[in-house]
Amino acid sequence: MTTFVPDTALAALVVAVEGPVLEPTDPGYAEEVSGFNAAYLPSPAVVVGATRPADVAAAVRHAAATGRRVSVQATGHGLLGDLNGTVLVSTRRMTGLSVDPAARTARVEAGVRWREVIDAAAPYGLAPLNGSASSVGVVGYTTGGGLGPMARRYGFAADHVTALTIVTADGEIRDVDAQCDPDLFWAVRGGKANFGIVTSIEFALMPVTRFHGGGIFFPGGSAPAVLHAWREWAPTLPEDATTSVALLALPPDPNLPPPLQGRFVAHLRFTHLGSAESGAALLAPMRSAAEPILDLVGEMPYPAIDAVHMDPTAPMPVWDRGTALAALPAGAVDAILDEAGPDSSSPLVLVELRLLGGAIARRPEVPNAVSGRDAAFSVYCLGVPAGPDAAVQVPARAASLVDALAPWTAGGGLVNLLGQASAGRVGALWSDDDRARLLEIGRRHDPSGMFGTNVVIG
Repeated sequence: MTTFVPDTALAALVVAVEGPVLEPTDPGYAEEVSGFNAAYLPSPAVVVGATRPADVAAAVRHAAATGRRVSVQATGHGLLGDLNGTVLVSTRRMTGLSVDPAARTARVEAGVRWREVIDAAAPYGLAPLNGSASSVGVVGYTTGGGLGPMARRYGFAADHVTALTIVTADGEIRDVDAQCDPDLFWAVRGGKANFGIVTSIEFALMPVTRFHGGGIFFPGGSAPAVLHAWREWAPTLPEDATTSVALLALPPDPNLPPPLQGRFVAHLRFTHLGSAESGAALLAPMRSAAEPILDLVGEMPYPAIDAVHMDPTAPMPVWDRGTALAALPAGAVDAILDEAGPDSSSPLVLVELRLLGGAIARRPEVPNAVSGRDAAFSVYCLGVPAGPDAAVQVPARAASLVDALAPWTAGGGLVNLLGQASAGRVGALWSDDDRARLLEIGRRHDPSGMFGTNVVIG
């Protein structure tokens, strides 16, 4: 594609857009393109700070007229490349949010983060199906499926989307739901940004006000006992319980509790929607698996949900990769410990196992393109590629971990947890029929591949 943008085309874009239009030499450009994943320095040719769907449509039409691809970013959590030469649509200014307590729904614009939805829904006794970190944007998370701390009870966030507005490659603004363009509605819920730019999304809220949960940190030396206990315990849980366990190499961060600073730990995460008594009873086997450093599980209001995973909130360089497992026998746990355990000298700072199943495995009433329903567990790892040695070692060790788990790998995985992926790996997440359907819908709505800039199906 050409890298030449006529002055007249750029001038027309500036006139058409209410928000800022920035080139690399303009003040504010660096701040506009920055996001959570600092491993990449986005270098789009033009940034459009969209304030409304018409701004997004103008940016897409400009990209088509100048032979460029289009990328989109709200928070930058899912950034997997430098977006070189693209027209980047920054949606962070699109912050409209409304809650309908009677219908138990919310509608949000593309720049809204989960924290705003959680806080807006809580006064009505409702909660969204957010992820492990409330600082993540709603739209990107949801279009990739959305696997959160209530997933085994309610399924993927995408399963509860009722309507959306999207700008397609022809620059048209389309309202889409199960009756109006059902093919596109199916594809966007699970297929990420391969079909257009979602400018707003409507979804159901859950009647949840509290949970029994949090995290338990165990010393790194107890990681084998904790992981083996977890693999036997987790599949016995009812659907009201969602859990994961992670090996963490924590930094000497003064913001962490002192007992955790600079330590290698095993971190059990637990969310239970039943009573405190039943939650404590369910958790008893894991509490006896090893002596904890910190036990932070208890009764919490739903807005405290970030306390379960305690994900970092400050921007950082991230190189991540994931896979999905059909089973988790003892050999699989041993493989994880060999590659990333306390004695492995691994450069990975997180290796996480999530229990799937329950409502995650069930098809929603209105079908969608979410992948990974047949998997039993998700495995996700990340490292900090700071410096040339880490930039080589982190991807190599992540690949080694995924290869070691190959005997137990499930056919489909989770788009949002796939990490640094080639187009071939993304396409392999779906069955042959679903992949063919996704590609056909993509060709119909984006025949020139304008949106193929990040997670590309094929």
